[in-house]
Amino acid sequence: TKATGKRAADAAGKNGPESKSARLNAALPEVQRERALRFINFLTAAVTPFHAVSIGSTMLHDAGFVRLEESSSWAGSLQPGGRYYYTRCDSTLVAFVVGGGYSPGGGFKVVGAHTDSPTLKCKPLTKHNGGSTESLTQLSVVTYGGGLWHTWFDRDLGIGGMVLTRAADGSLQKRLLSVHEPVLRVPALCIHLQTADERASFNPNKETQLVPVLCMSALREDQDKAAPADGVFAGGQEQELLALIARSLGVPPEEITSMDLSLFDANPPALGGSHSEFVFGGRLDNLASSFVALEALINAAGALRADDPDICCIALFDHEEVGSSSTSGAGGPVMKEAISRIAEAFGGVPESEAVRIGAQRSFILSLDNAHAVHPNYRGKHEAAHRPLMGSGTVIKHNANQRYATDAITAYVVRELGRRADVGVQEFVVKNDCPCGSTIGPIISTLVGIRTCDIGMPQLSMHSCREMMGAADLTHCHDLLQRFFTDFREVDNTLAKCPPCGE
Repeated sequence: TKATGKRAADAAGKNGPESKSARLNAALPEVQRERALRFINFLTAAVTPFHAVSIGSTMLHDAGFVRLEESSSWAGSLQPGGRYYYTRCDSTLVAFVVGGGYSPGGGFKVVGAHTDSPTLKCKPLTKHNGGSTESLTQLSVVTYGGGLWHTWFDRDLGIGGMVLTRAADGSLQKRLLSVHEPVLRVPALCIHLQTADERASFNPNKETQLVPVLCMSALREDQDKAAPADGVFAGGQEQELLALIARSLGVPPEEITSMDLSLFDANPPALGGSHSEFVFGGRLDNLASSFVALEALINAAGALRADDPDICCIALFDHEEVGSSSTSGAGGPVMKEAISRIAEAFGGVPESEAVRIGAQRSFILSLDNAHAVHPNYRGKHEAAHRPLMGSGTVIKHNANQRYATDAITAYVVRELGRRADVGVQEFVVKNDCPCGSTIGPIISTLVGIRTCDIGMPQLSMHSCREMMGAADLTHCHDLLQRFFTDFREVDNTLAKCPPCGE
């Protein structure tokens, strides 16, 4: 009938590509959607900490930041109003904006985050069990961090990282490798071959059962014959992997002299949900924080008062997922040296009274994604502290100092949220639940600066593929930008508050 035909036409119109696209796009305000799409592009390319730091450096350079070298003196190189950045070990990034009114004794407004995520990393010698097994060639890998390793099974996996090459003339070059094609996979055992206990509790042996397949052995035999390897390093490498790297980088396999490689989900991140309100992808913990910190600092650089007396700084550390104790981790000297060297470049004396005063005028936001309440495991969250995705940044509390937040630093974040007109949520674990930690307690202990641990809420943390609210990227960005522009005013008001008991 005509009525039936009209209903069918209406349904087709509502479900057509253009209508569907418009419906999905309407869920997020344009600013939030555009930031989410920029983050997805960042996340797609930032497959390892090396890539994240390289991309972040490009973002800063394009915004007028000047690169510094840690191996050179900064005296005479830093100027009031200047914008600068530097890297350490190619996997940690520090960037800062000097206030126009800064002098030694001024404060540091710091946002700290981390560039690493749980992953499978290639072992130094990648040949598995000395060769191939059951007509399949596998790679020898090691778990990095506390991943939900069952989520890595039956995923299409790419490989990337840093490769050191040595040319025929002896010159060395560090190269970034990104193989986004699904070249690896960890196959699960079919249910028919599992015992009842194995079906009830999936608990694979990480050494023997979490081993990725690279190719069929019959297709790689000629590689071994064509490219005999010399030395322990080269001889211990899976030659098919070296051939893959060589093709990707456009270098002969024999030029590959060292490498730091990780696996990643080859399925690219995406906006998801019926209204495109989520971000789905790997490494949200904690590249979401790194990305937002970068954009907030870049945008704040042009919004500061001309006479701002402080340093605005971001520090994106490596190795948080394994404890932070490294030269490029938050437990190393990176933060303390940054504060000291910047002050010294403006005439400050190391460990001087002015530097100590500056530390007391400083504040650190430790930014690491938080746990949103899970709809299928609601009992895991404390009844009154249930962060929701899309509802704003979370303040993390722990009376046993797993987080560095205290009553005053929490107030500062709430006040900044009020000024930025964005939601701020509260989180504390239940008494019968363990609590994770992050870089906040580590940095605050090392440098003696007030700290608040915060984060954007997400689900599936440490999974191969995670999810978060797309709107929270902008909520957090606005909070951080207000931190850079308004913290001094908030802190000056706090300074007028007399000590307890007076």
